[in-house]
Amino acid sequence: MKVLIYGGQIYTMATEGETVEAVLVSDDRIEKTGSYEELRQLADKEIDLAGRTMYPGLVDSHLHLIQHGEKLMRVDLSKIDSSDEMKQQLIRSTEGHSGDEWFIGEGWNENNFPDRKIFHRSELDAICESPMMLKRVCRHAVLANSRALELAGITKETEDPEGGVIVRDTNGEPTGYLLDAAQDLVANVVPEVSVDYLTKALKTSVDDLLKLGLTGGHTEDMGYYGHYSRPLQAFHNVIGKETKFRAHLLRAHVAFEEMMDDAEYLEPFIDPGPMKLFADGSIGGRTALLSRPYTDDPSTSGVAIHSDEELKRLVSVARKHGEAVAIHVIGDFAMEKALDAIEAHPTPQGKRDRLIHAMVLREDLLERLKRLDVALDLQPSFVPSDFPWVVERLGDDRLALSYAWKTLLDEGIICAGGSDAPIEEVDPRQGLFAAVARRKPEETHEGYLPEQKLSRFEAIRLYTFGSAQAICMEHRRGLIKEGFDADFTVFDRDLFEGPEEQLLNAEVEMTVVAGEVMYEKNGVEV
Repeated sequence: MKVLIYGGQIYTMATEGETVEAVLVSDDRIEKTGSYEELRQLADKEIDLAGRTMYPGLVDSHLHLIQHGEKLMRVDLSKIDSSDEMKQQLIRSTEGHSGDEWFIGEGWNENNFPDRKIFHRSELDAICESPMMLKRVCRHAVLANSRALELAGITKETEDPEGGVIVRDTNGEPTGYLLDAAQDLVANVVPEVSVDYLTKALKTSVDDLLKLGLTGGHTEDMGYYGHYSRPLQAFHNVIGKETKFRAHLLRAHVAFEEMMDDAEYLEPFIDPGPMKLFADGSIGGRTALLSRPYTDDPSTSGVAIHSDEELKRLVSVARKHGEAVAIHVIGDFAMEKALDAIEAHPTPQGKRDRLIHAMVLREDLLERLKRLDVALDLQPSFVPSDFPWVVERLGDDRLALSYAWKTLLDEGIICAGGSDAPIEEVDPRQGLFAAVARRKPEETHEGYLPEQKLSRFEAIRLYTFGSAQAICMEHRRGLIKEGFDADFTVFDRDLFEGPEEQLLNAEVEMTVVAGEVMYEKNGVEV
């Protein structure tokens, strides 16, 4: 069937301000663009935008789809802004928990608390005797009560695992605060959830993303739920004939080789991505790996998840299979180690490595990045979330190339935009606003590091053409152009006009994936 879309602003996103009057969709591709009169005679059906505005389909370039669904289903601690409020929420939420039934909370962030309090296991014990695990917003730390530590076998004598830290008190006793690889000691004893549960979480997530105008996401889920076949089965259960959504799967290094040999996908809706690696942790937990100590804690420079040799070995494994890598790098020293590994084992032809977050850089690292065909996955919402407290961690002298999205784009480096949901809100409107305003909506200042603000065109390109470039699909996605996939996001207004807050107030009217309407709000006639 050939469908003609017309009657509103249609931005191609090929160049700033470029629009077309009408788009003719043939099945799952854009057949032609042009005038309404020229194309109407070729159409079997018409969709009148009725003054609304259409863009190429927005894609989140880095998130955790199943975890986002879990956050929607579980107790969400991410919006709590005091330690007392968190305590009261935990008391309410754990009523009825008994025995060995685990309680899992999502998203606490002590930087939102005036007292910056990190709860001790004894305080959690007073709230709930059942095993408790509370995931920090960054997903690089957890809090565990004594019962959870007991089940994990963590005692005073337990050594820190490689790439992790068991935080201890002055007597050497574990406090219940576990950083990076140490959190796995507890996570590994949490009972394995069923495929039905994973399917429910994923469907909850995908439905939410479609309502928010997202036509796809590059997602990391394969290393968190036991054998990779379990979350992969959930993807096959949710995405298919009825629900179209483009899920690009990053493959955790622990599952990568087996997935190369045995996994089945469902391209172009479930497709295999690069090997996913972690080079360091997070700034909030002081585990991002810096070349100099943290300004507010000179005793540490962060945590290297892998040794230099192991990082290079893992990259070489990806290369043996002709694949790219996607490396989590937040600190500048982590970026240095990641670039060393990539340069030692160059990217295969036709592939593109990805460096995820890239939050703290140096001039020499920027020059190295410019010489490589890599994509950087940026999360604009990290700016309003992390400032101003991040200045305490890094100090003023490291800020020139920190969260430096505009500099990266100006230097010609490929950049894609995402949320890292559930760490940040998945709503792309919030990411767009953060990229343009670099502040919270209620704040009135000129923005954090305002010289790094993006134009609205640059911001939207992060989520359209940039996300396509990140997976080497710029030849068929990310633009409204003949021959490209028919993925569209329709808003009730023009995002290029009006005050910056229009980016937050815009309502999604329609989400189209592969030529099929996957979400429509009342009022749009299809």
